[in-house]
This record gives sequence, structure tokens and C-alpha cells, in this order.
Amino acid sequence: MPIYAYKAINESGATVSGTIEADSMEVASSTLVNRGLIPSKVADQKTSHPLSSLTAFLERFKSIKSQELILFTKQFRTMIRAGVPMMTLLQTLETQTEDLLLKKIIVSMTQDVSAGASLFDAFRRYPRIFSPLYCSMVRAGEASGALAEVLDRLIYIMEHEHKMKSDIRSALQYPVIVLSFLVVAFFVLLTYVIPRFSVIFSRAGLELPLLTRICIVMYNFLLNYWIVFIALAVALTAFLIYYLRTDKGRYNRDTLLLKLPLVGPLFKKAAMSRFASIFSILQSSGVAVLESMQILSGTINNEAIAGEFRRIMERLEEGRGISVPLRQSKYFTPIVINMVAIGEESGNLEEMLNDVSSHYDDELAYAMQRLSDAIGPMMTIGLAAVIGFFALAIYMPMWDLTKVVR
Repeated sequence: MPIYAYKAINESGATVSGTIEADSMEVASSTLVNRGLIPSKVADQKTSHPLSSLTAFLERFKSIKSQELILFTKQFRTMIRAGVPMMTLLQTLETQTEDLLLKKIIVSMTQDVSAGASLFDAFRRYPRIFSPLYCSMVRAGEASGALAEVLDRLIYIMEHEHKMKSDIRSALQYPVIVLSFLVVAFFVLLTYVIPRFSVIFSRAGLELPLLTRICIVMYNFLLNYWIVFIALAVALTAFLIYYLRTDKGRYNRDTLLLKLPLVGPLFKKAAMSRFASIFSILQSSGVAVLESMQILSGTINNEAIAGEFRRIMERLEEGRGISVPLRQSKYFTPIVINMVAIGEESGNLEEMLNDVSSHYDDELAYAMQRLSDAIGPMMTIGLAAVIGFFALAIYMPMWDLTKVVR
């Protein structure tokens, strides 16, 4: 929807400015009048709002670190709880924020709120920074008048997800390092060690073993066709980047990840934990079930499971309960389905979802430890296999050479 910048006069006679989303300039003017403002200037944001243009440019190429966003939300929650007026609150946050992009966004939000926009409208203008979950929680807090309590739950979700991502990165750090050494060792041995020994063996007139001949063929291929190799690698990378940006590409990628032997259960447990914790907090914040499912489909970070949420929404619109559509979905585990069914029957759905989330947090930690324990030895064996392959390719003809010398 187009965004228009405006200047207007409020009920006290003061001049205010800001931005507004509308289908046209006339609709924007009518909306301002309905808010009790007298518009003096309404124009396209691109020609009259350089600050918002800079913000949009920065948002397109830069993101905000999760720690910075968590800190911003905590400060927002603390001042809301202390009863600080909204304009003073936003101006204080602008002063305290060090991140350039977030500072520009707060300036723009301040202008919107001063013009009469709700917090939800101000936040949702930046979907790459504030997720649908974030904006929906803010709207629920505004509607219920318990914004500080809702922000408490939002902070819990953000910290929980940040910890989960940090744990996954830590579990995969050692395998990535070993794999990097594996690739480096392969190319160093192939391009630096093998050529020097192959010259010695060819001068001696030895019949080279199969392993040595394979190494020489790979070296000659890289030497003669390295441009083709790089071109193919670049083309394949570009194709994968383009393909994975499409809905079908993301769906196929996430479906494949869920089917992998060690990684699949890990992703499924993470998705179940995320579903239970977010759904529980959305229910306790007064968000409707259908809207909760829509939020979850956009925040679950797995297109295959998100597709199941969309199918669940269709069945919920038909008037069915939550547990029945979950039972018909292929990615939800029996413990999730049974706990949701018990929660529906007993009226303690939020409590049951909290138990599911705690259970899968423990399961996820155990699965990540198993993954780390399994991948470490596998990478070490792979590194030993590569080095052993080249060692045999070098020392087998050397053994024959010593026989010739004797």
C-alpha cells in the first residue's frame, strides 16, 4: 500500500507531521480528517520524506541484531510499566539506541504516533524488523490494556528463540571447522603435493597405482578446466539462491531437511517447541486461534510445516477443534496432538502447551548433543580418509621406486 507524508493541524492548533498508508492521496486526506486533523499538505513519501526514504533504504540492506531488538523491547516494556507518556518514551528510546537503522525507525514511529496512529500501525510498517508475531503481540497488548504484561511474554519468546539459535550454532561450530579443514587439506594435497611427486614418478618410468592415477586425473582436470569449474560453481550457486527464494524451492528444501536422518528430528523438535511456546503465549494474550495459526505460519521458519498450518486454518474455519486438524497433519508428533486434545477438553490449553514446550526444549538440547557427538567423529573420520587417500597415492609408488633404486 502506498505511504504518504503529511502535515496537518490538530485540535489544539499545533502543526503535526507524519506518514500514513492509504490507497490514494484522497483516501489519506479523508483518514486524517476522521482522526480529527486538518491536512495542510499530503504528498508521496518519496518526494517529501527523505528520512523515511533513508529508513527504507537501510532496512532493505541491513537487519537488526536480535540482542539489540530484545534490549529495545525491554526498555520499551520498562517505561510502559513506569507510566512514561508514549511520546516521551519514544524520544527516550531514540536517544538511547545506538543502532542507526533502529534509531531511524523510532524517529519515523514517533512521527506516526504523534499523528494519531496506533502502536500496531507504527510497528507493522517495518515487517523485516518487527515480525508478524511482534506486531500481533503489540496489537493484543493495546487492545487488552495490558501492554507491559504482553511485552513480558514477547521478551520471553525472543530470548528463548535467541538461546535456541545460539545453541544450534554452538553445536554446529565444531563440525563446520572440521569440514573447512577437510576441504582445505583436499585442495592443498591435490594442487601442491601430488604434482611434485607425479613428476618424480613419471621420470622413473613407474607404473602408477590406481589411487595415484586418480589424483593425477583430478589435478589435470583442475589445471585445464578450472575456469569451467568456477563457472559451474557460480552458476549452480546463483540457481540455488534464486530457487530457494521461491515458495516451491523453500518448501522442497524444508521438506528435505525434515527427512534427513540426524538433522530432520532436530528441526522437527525445534518447530514443535516453537509452535507450543508461541501458541501458548498468543492464547494467554487474547489472540484468536485463527490469527494465531496465521502468525505461526509466518514465524515457524519452515515452509513445509507452515503449509500444514495453512491447511489447519482451513479446517478450523469449517468449525473443527484444534486437535482434530493437528491429528490429520503429518508433521505434528503424537505428544503435541494428545496434549492439545487434553488441554481443549479440560480448558487448560495454555498449561498443556507450556508443558509441551518444556518437553521439547529438553528433547532439543539432547538431540543437539547427540548430533554434535555424532558429527564430530564422522568429520574426523572423513578428514583421516582424505589424508589417508593422498598418503597412499604418494607412498605406494614411492615404495615401488625404492625397489627400483635397490
